[in-house]
Amino acid sequence: MSQAKPDKDSQASEAKKAISLPISRVKLIMKSSPDVSSINQDALFLTTKATELFVQHLALTSFNNGSGREANTLDYSDLAKTAEETDTFHFLTDILPKKILAREYLKSLEQMEDEDADF
Repeated sequence: MSQAKPDKDSQASEAKKAISLPISRVKLIMKSSPDVSSINQDALFLTTKATELFVQHLALTSFNNGSGREANTLDYSDLAKTAEETDTFHFLTDILPKKILAREYLKSLEQMEDEDADF
C-alpha cells in the first residue's frame, strides 16, 4: 500500500509535464463562471489538455491555410481567415474578426445607416 502513493504522485507529476498551459490560469477562468462551485482535479487537467490541443489544432490549421507558410510564420490574419472560412472554427469569428481599415469600417457604417434610413 505504501507503493501506491509514490506511483500516484509520479503519475500526477508526469501528467503536469504533459501540458503546456498553466493549470492555475485555466482554473481561474473556470472559477470565473457563476455556475462552477468546485473543480475536480481530473476535470481541471482534462480541460487544460483539451484546450491546449484545440489551440494547437487551430494554429496548425491556420498555418497550413495561411499566407506565411514559406516564411514559417503565423499571423493574426491567418487565424481570422481560418475562423471565417472553416465551419469547425466559425464560432470564433466574433473573437477573431477579420481586420479592416478604419475608413472601410466607416464606409460600411454609412451604408448601413443609408439602408436603415430607406425603411
